[in-house]
Order: sequence, then C-alpha cells, then structure tokens
Amino acid sequence: MDESCYKYIEKLVPAAYVRQATEASASRRAQIKLLLEQKKWPSTGWDDATIELFLHEVSVMDSNNFQSNVGVGEREARIHSSLVARRHYGFGHGVGRSGDVTATQPKAAGSSLLVQLTNHLLRDVMRTMGVRSTAACVVLPVATGMSLVLTMLTLRSLRPNAKYVLWPRIDQKSCFKSIVTAGLTPIVIENKLVGDELQTDIDAVRHQIETLGADNVLCVMTTTSCFAPRTPDRIVDIARLCKDKGVGHIINNAYGVQAARCMNLIEEAHRCGRVDAFVQSTDKNFLVPVGGAVVAGCSKKFIDDIAKTYPGRASAAPMLDVFITLLSLGSSGYKKLVADRKVKQNGATIKCVLTAGAVNSHF
Repeated sequence: MDESCYKYIEKLVPAAYVRQATEASASRRAQIKLLLEQKKWPSTGWDDATIELFLHEVSVMDSNNFQSNVGVGEREARIHSSLVARRHYGFGHGVGRSGDVTATQPKAAGSSLLVQLTNHLLRDVMRTMGVRSTAACVVLPVATGMSLVLTMLTLRSLRPNAKYVLWPRIDQKSCFKSIVTAGLTPIVIENKLVGDELQTDIDAVRHQIETLGADNVLCVMTTTSCFAPRTPDRIVDIARLCKDKGVGHIINNAYGVQAARCMNLIEEAHRCGRVDAFVQSTDKNFLVPVGGAVVAGCSKKFIDDIAKTYPGRASAAPMLDVFITLLSLGSSGYKKLVADRKVKQNGATIKCVLTAGAVNSHF
C-alpha cells in the first residue's frame, strides 16, 4: 500500500497506530529501494517477510500474473498446481530468451529484473570474498560440470582450431567428462610428489604446450579446491604461463568462494597472468539445493558470451534460490559462517594432530 492508502486507513484505525505501521512498512521499503539503487549485497540480512514482500511485488510484474491476463495461446507460464506456483512465487517464464540466458523477456519484466539483480549481487559477492577484479557474473541453471562445458565452448568459438585442454589431474569425474562433452581432447598432466603433497607440475604443462603447439591448446583447466594429499593447483604460475603462451585458462573453483585462500589466489592469478573465467557451485558455496553454478570473470564481454552460448531459455529456480539466500544472509552473515567454519576446522586439526601424536602416527 502507498501513502494515500494509509490516509483512508486512519479513518478506520486510530492515527497513532497507523503511524507505527507506516514506519515499519517504510523501513522495509527503504531496504528494497537501496537494493534497487545500489545493486549491492546488503551487509545485514533481510527477514523473510521483507524478502517475500519484494518477491511478490516483482512477481506481479510478469504477464502471467496480470489480473486481466487471459493467456490464450501462451506457451509458457501456464501453471496448473497452486503448490507449484507458490513454490516459485509465481515466476513461470524462466530466465533469458532463445539466444541469451540473461536477455530481457518482453512478457516477464519481474523475472528479468531478478536475473540482473542476482548477477549484480554475485559480482559483489566475488569482490567481497577476495576477487576484487571480478567484472561480471552469470548464474547458469546447470551444475559445475556443465557450466565448465559452456565456458570451454565459448572459448572455442574464439579459437576454433584449438582442440586440446591441459588438465592437471584431479580424481573427480565431472571435470574430465566436461572436457570430453565439449568435444575437446583432454591431456592429463600428472602431479608431482613434493614431500607429502601432490603439486602441479608446471614444467610438464609448459612441455605439453610447446609439444602440441600453443595454437592447438584451447586452455589449461586448473582446480582450486581438492582433497589431500593433492594441493590446490599453482594457478598463479599457470596464469603467467598461459599469458605468455597465449593459451586460455579456466579455473574450476567449485568449492572456493568460501575459502579466502582460493579467492586470493584467483585475484593474484588475474593480476599476474591470464584467467578467462572461474566457475563455482551454488550449492557448495551458498547453501541452496543442487542445480546451478556461477561463472565469473574479469572480462564482462567473455561472461556475456557465455550467457549467449546457453541454448534456449532456462529455469529460474537456481537463480531464485541464490537470490533469496544472499538477501537472507547478508554479507555479514555469510562472513560469520565462513569464520565459524574456520574456527571449527582449526579445532578439528589440532585434535587430529594430538591423536596422531598419541599413537605415534604421521599427520
């Protein structure tokens, strides 16, 4: 309700009580206005009532929710179950259009608004968590592996003759399968044992680029987060090498947004060398159901090109989940979760060391 409505309410309810309600409503409106104006991740999380108020108001901007809408001949946003409609807050048009997953939909101004807001919020998330040079982000309605496929296909459109992807080995199937699914040839780079760690063999990567020819190598796919004894790839050194050789560099940062070390390494890699894009899972980093990924990069044009590579429109569900969660947590809430996790991790490490010492084992 706007201010004119409250004037009529005062004729039915004492003005003092109405003023209290008006002030509470104005506070929520101020949060919404600030979000629309700044397009920044709010520091303090929103309560559920404010989030739902905003979602309902945005939802009625879509044509399927117009009061006078008949929907004759409509192909989309025809929802039979009220449970399904409520689950999606009335958003039925999905995101994007046939040629661009971030394009504005003529019949869905509200859905289109959420796409732009979510991508702006995620850019702010990446900058806040350490990759300050992030220029753009896009939420894709597929998980990390398929998002890597789309990223490589976009890079291949710029270098159509290149067919090899150099991949420092990590024993995880989706990374390897993403290369094959993109129609490219994986060249597995074995890691080298240094002390009790498996580290990236930079010399082997350089040797393969020189042997295959830089023009034939599409990119190096590196990984920031992995299981011991493998360490995160030496992405800064690889970024320098890729820049020097004119080879692409895609980073699988599936778990990395929540890890300061991973994000700082990506920022340094971009400053010192070449990073085309870095890809992160929505469920692993933002506490939402499986189904989406965030592709980010320091070139807005390249991220826009990835959005245009996605065929057709897409489900809005992964984007909506992330949008709600980012507003609910706020940057301070997210940072607190990361800090709490680090304290618990350090405590668990100390206990493991003490236990290993007690049984005279190596940790």
